[in-house]
Amino acid sequence: MDKQNVQMNAPHPGTNLTGEYPLEYPSAAFPGPPGYIGYPGPQTGYPVPPPGYASPGPVGFPVQHQPVTSHPGVPTQVPWMPAPLPPLNCPPGLEYLTQIDQLLIHQQIELLEVLIGFETSNKYEIKNSLGQRIYFAAEDTDCCTRNCCGPSRPFTMRILDNMGREVITLERPLRCTSCCFPCCLQEIEIQAPPGVPVGYVTQTWHPCLPKFTVQNERREDVLRISGPCVVCSCCADIDFEVKSLDDKYVVGKISKHWTGLIKELFTDVDNFGIQFPLDLDVKMKAVMLGACFLIDFMFFEMTRGEQRAGVW
Repeated sequence: MDKQNVQMNAPHPGTNLTGEYPLEYPSAAFPGPPGYIGYPGPQTGYPVPPPGYASPGPVGFPVQHQPVTSHPGVPTQVPWMPAPLPPLNCPPGLEYLTQIDQLLIHQQIELLEVLIGFETSNKYEIKNSLGQRIYFAAEDTDCCTRNCCGPSRPFTMRILDNMGREVITLERPLRCTSCCFPCCLQEIEIQAPPGVPVGYVTQTWHPCLPKFTVQNERREDVLRISGPCVVCSCCADIDFEVKSLDDKYVVGKISKHWTGLIKELFTDVDNFGIQFPLDLDVKMKAVMLGACFLIDFMFFEMTRGEQRAGVW
């Protein structure tokens, strides 16, 4: 009888994550300024997600094995990150961001674009520091917009999770790209889930430096982003620092990684890294992801032929 009781009370495989054994995560690369206690968590009363955004697993049971959805153009050999338990009031699909302080964004090479210069829809893999895929992002624009407007084009970026659900939508309107028009600068809206804004990234006018402001869903300023005066470099990364509102403390960064001489010369494929505090509000982490895509299109999306000709 005692043996049967022991077997009945033994934890089932994959369900040994109890409150007595909390997960230990690595410390954030950017812990924040002195006295920093973290950004406020998600607010209560978050809108109920639309139909079709089901929970990633039964309540109380961590998801150990999930079906891997093969998205068009995505290699199947790259493992997906297992979905953690969704925190309370976390927008559906953003639970992946609760456990990480770094994102890697790898743009995929489009053969047609390399061979004849025909602008195709951009596609990206979004991974964690272990190389596990978290999301897959695909640009949704028509052929005329891509090839007529170039990197200044408005776009909708749809970000999917490993179940094929669209969990984040990025909306970039058509805006001016010259510092001579400070009243109509660049902006991107981040929605999670689609249709529910969680934040904005707006360009701040400056005659020389690329500057942006990160805002929450109520258009309140939260962080600032500042880049270098010259957004090009040979054999080195280009960093955009994420700072507090008073510009005194660096709390993260968005880095455009050097991809090698061949890729840099003949393609517009870019790799990025995003670092932020581990305890940053999960919605602000999604907004930082949107900021990375805006920076990519504004400064690094031009074809290498245009860059060699000096068109910036």
